[in-house]
Amino acid sequence: MQWFDALLQGILLGGMYAQYALGMALMFGVMRIVNVSHGDLVILLSLIGISLSGQFGLGPVSVAVALVPLAVLMGWLLQKTILNRVVGDDPLPSLIATFGLSLALQNLMLQIWSANSRSLPGHGIESMSIQIGNIYLGVLPLIVLGFAVGLTWGLDVLLKRSRFGRALRAASADVEAASMTGINPRAVYAMATAIAVGILGFAAVFQSLRSTVAPADGAGQLIYAFEAVIIGGMGSIWGAFLGAMVLGITQAIGFRIDPGFGVLAGHLVFLIVLATRPQGLFGRA
Repeated sequence: MQWFDALLQGILLGGMYAQYALGMALMFGVMRIVNVSHGDLVILLSLIGISLSGQFGLGPVSVAVALVPLAVLMGWLLQKTILNRVVGDDPLPSLIATFGLSLALQNLMLQIWSANSRSLPGHGIESMSIQIGNIYLGVLPLIVLGFAVGLTWGLDVLLKRSRFGRALRAASADVEAASMTGINPRAVYAMATAIAVGILGFAAVFQSLRSTVAPADGAGQLIYAFEAVIIGGMGSIWGAFLGAMVLGITQAIGFRIDPGFGVLAGHLVFLIVLATRPQGLFGRA
């Protein structure tokens, strides 16, 4: 029973990782933009949400309503002002630019919020659980998983069935050919990055509800997002979701084996997949 419980807890943990990974899957897997500031954006949005809650007494739902549009605007500005100047076939310029942005964001957050950890008050939802036999499932992790499934499905449909999705895939495959058909790659990329960072707005609310956040925590979110995308397979939205599930389940089982082995177990699975199947478990060779 303890291993079945670990499996369920791993799936719930994977729901959180999936929300980190979706934006990364869109930018890195589809657009081939390496955004090293991905995790720092999650933490920045989390701290903004916590400040809004403390200043105006907002609940988690109100914080999400305010935070997601702000995240969309931040993503659009990021692409328009920085990434459109460095995007191209070579991923190195975008990596260097976002690495600099990551350092700037970390120092900015330290100046504004100091190094102290904070969390978003959930009015009790963070501690509520549902009992099924001898197993307890947290209400908040179930909500997070539900949002992860909905966001994954919505993003997948958007990319496959909408005009915007076709334009984005065309621009990612061949910028010049896409431009000849009337597509504006820079505008399409700006919208895609706005969506990617907008998803991080949901992740920021749930992250700050589940645990405390501090300005230096962005590296962890970046690593989990990157690992989930690589495990699932680049270019696959559902692959990123399933990669997050694999990562969460591996960590949960690792924690049951030894409390200090959980995070390491996830990293080991990532390295094994990278060495034996570099296209990912659900990607194409």
